[in-house]
Amino acid sequence: MIILRSLFAGLLLFVNMCTVSAQPAPNPVIAHRGAWKKSGLPENSIASLREAIRLGCYGSEFDVHLTKDDVIVVNHDDAFFGINIAGATYEELLAKKHANGESIPTAEAYLREGMKQKRTKLIYEIKASTAGKERTLELTRRSVALVRKLKAEKLVEYISFDYDACLLVHQLNPRAKVSYLTGDKSPEQLQADGLSGLDYHFSVFEKEPGWLADALKRKLITNAWTVNEAATMQKLLDQHIGFITTNEPELLFSLLQEKKR
Repeated sequence: MIILRSLFAGLLLFVNMCTVSAQPAPNPVIAHRGAWKKSGLPENSIASLREAIRLGCYGSEFDVHLTKDDVIVVNHDDAFFGINIAGATYEELLAKKHANGESIPTAEAYLREGMKQKRTKLIYEIKASTAGKERTLELTRRSVALVRKLKAEKLVEYISFDYDACLLVHQLNPRAKVSYLTGDKSPEQLQADGLSGLDYHFSVFEKEPGWLADALKRKLITNAWTVNEAATMQKLLDQHIGFITTNEPELLFSLLQEKKR
């Protein structure tokens, strides 16, 4: 009887976990570098994160680099207003400011801002370091440790063009959602390596028309970047893609509203 009860409890837990994981996202909108274009805000700024949250985006994507003195900072390019991030200290980066007066955010400050709410996910892109592979992997290790320290695991989803970084995130936190960006791995390969999904440029899905359907069958996360035209957005929505990363989140929201009418 005790064994039967244990088996039943285990089965119930499994069913509950499947039910939770099968819950659909509230919307497929991921703001690329925050919501910045229509609002005229700096990309990858705290202000653009707040705007993505205000719009109700599923996620706000942001990019991180590691400074010479091991501070994780948020910026898309490997240079901040002409200062190479990998070769500079954080203090040296503070010499420049965004147009709205913000300094370059640390990843910790960015995450803490995002943690003031629970609705918009923080899509954490680990960038390859210009200082080499080991610095990329050091950034990866420090990133996972930072997210763990802040207890932000439920809000953070990782992406990277560096496959080794993706694999290392999975190794360090097997429960983390990790998607690969480059577009040169099949859904079968990603699943075999334990990754959560594929986050590819929309042209990859045009060149490999079977990959999206295959990924959906395998219950992998599916996302396309960076989609700014309504026609391409609509085509991907019709193909049941999970998420769309865009510089035009307002446009994507308007398309979703039209579909509901």
